[in-house]
This record gives sequence, C-alpha cells and structure tokens, in this order.
Amino acid sequence: MDERLEKQLAFALKIDEEKNIFRQTHLSNHGRNENDAEHAWHMAIMAYLLREYSNEPIDIGKVMLMCLIHDVVEIEAGDTYAYDEEAKKSQGAREAEAKKHLFGMLPEDQAKELMELFEEFEAFETPEAKFARAMDNLQPIMLNNSNGGSDWKEHGVSAKQVHGRQDKTALGSKKLFEVINDIIEDNVKKGNLKNE
Repeated sequence: MDERLEKQLAFALKIDEEKNIFRQTHLSNHGRNENDAEHAWHMAIMAYLLREYSNEPIDIGKVMLMCLIHDVVEIEAGDTYAYDEEAKKSQGAREAEAKKHLFGMLPEDQAKELMELFEEFEAFETPEAKFARAMDNLQPIMLNNSNGGSDWKEHGVSAKQVHGRQDKTALGSKKLFEVINDIIEDNVKKGNLKNE
C-alpha cells in the first residue's frame, strides 16, 4: 500500500472514534445522548434539505462537508457543552491542538483542505459557514424541543443563554431563526427555559 492511501485509511479509521464522543443533547423520543458523528450526519442531511432557506446562495457540498468535519476535533478535545462557560475558556486551544494532529494525519493537500474548511466554519464569515453554523444551532434545539426541553431543564438553562447562542442563526437563515425563536418562546411558556 502506498503512503498516501495508508494515511487516508488511518484517518478514516481514526474518525470512527467520533462515535464515542457523547453530547449533552439526547436523541428524539427521549433516547440516549447523541454522539458527535450522529450530530454531524444529521446536520449534513438537514443542510441539504433546508438549503433553500439560506440567506445567500451557497455551495451545498461545501456546507455538508463542513457539517461532517466540524466536530472531528472533539475526538481529542472533547465535547464542550454550549452553556458551560468555564469549559468554553479552553475550548479554542484544545481544538486548535486537536485540529493540527488529526487533520495532520492526512496527506498534506487533504490536511490543508480540511483545516481550511474547519477554520472557515469557525470564522463564521462566508455564506457556507453561516449556513453550516445555522445547522449546528438548529439541530440540537430541534432535538431538545422534541424531548420537552429536558436538557435545558437538567442544566438550568435560561432563554437568555439560548438566545446568546442561537441569535447568530439569523446570519445564515432568517427563516430558520424564526423557527428557533418560536421554539425558545414556547419553551419559556412551558417552563422548560428560565425566563431571565
């Protein structure tokens, strides 16, 4: 086997570990905690289905790939809960180190391509990054809503905290942000989110 293929297969096997990174979000129907791979797959399919709601024209293949790779770094950096302010302080450094190591396993051209795609997602500036990030926001809120807001209740999350994360969704899709805003308001009324 040549060195290029060996590196590609080693990376392909390594990313299987993403299935072992469990998130705070639960699967619908009050299932178990979802893992990062399930989250990424769900986001990618949602991006394809909902692409017509992007504020701007997008390269949907690029968006889907962003969705699929955006949490690969958590294999080494671990999942950081969206509302854990203490853990978020070290998130950038942990993920930067993991990005270099994990994507660095690939042949140089592919390592560069995926690192740039990851950085584009994180920078939140291009139409593709904005729409991919909208999926990253919509997917867990949709699951949490389907479970009666149980993850928010468990962690004592407030509507203000959810808005702090979710309001940027409007940069990628004003239409999908309307859906998110309705979900937030409904969960405040039901007492699933603290209104402070």
